[in-house]
Formats: sequence, C-alpha cells, structure tokens
Amino acid sequence: MRLLKFSLAVTAMMSSSVLLWAATQSQAAAGQAAKKPVTTSRPAQQPQDDGDQIFQQQCSRCHNAPEGFSPRISGTIARHMRIRASLSKHEEEQLLHFLNP
Repeated sequence: MRLLKFSLAVTAMMSSSVLLWAATQSQAAAGQAAKKPVTTSRPAQQPQDDGDQIFQQQCSRCHNAPEGFSPRISGTIARHMRIRASLSKHEEEQLLHFLNP
C-alpha cells in the first residue's frame, strides 16, 4: 500500500513537472515564433558521450532530444524515467550530464 501511494505521488509530481515544463516551453516558443523558427530536437549525429548514447538507446524511443531543461526539472524527470527505463544510477548521472551540459 505504501508503494502504491508513493507511486501515485511520484506520478502526480511528474505530471505536474512535465506540464509546467511544457507550459514554459510553449510560452518561450510563442515569444520566439516571430523572430525565427524554433527547433525542439538536436540534429541526428553519432553519440558523442555516454549520456547521449543512453538517450539514443533508451529515451529516443519515445522522446526527442530537448534543447535543455532546468537542472531541477531534468533531475526529477531523470529519477522518474530511471525507474521506467530500468537505468542504473551511473546511467542516470550520465543522462543528467547530457541534459545539462
């Protein structure tokens, strides 16, 4: 029961974090739309580091590479996705380094 409550709390926290991030991204995109086209993913290229390789193997099945997250948001997302994608602690750290160069 404790695990279920914890899982529900984490899911709710992740949902609100992702929604907050999406809202800030859409506001930023709206402000930049008049200036220049906005790209939301990095160009396809050979993985240059472990974090990039982990992202390509694990995350890119469902997600495009973001241009950047705040460290607070990316830490929360990485912890949540570590469980979902069965990443090791080392892989989570490498992924965080990739998301926040």
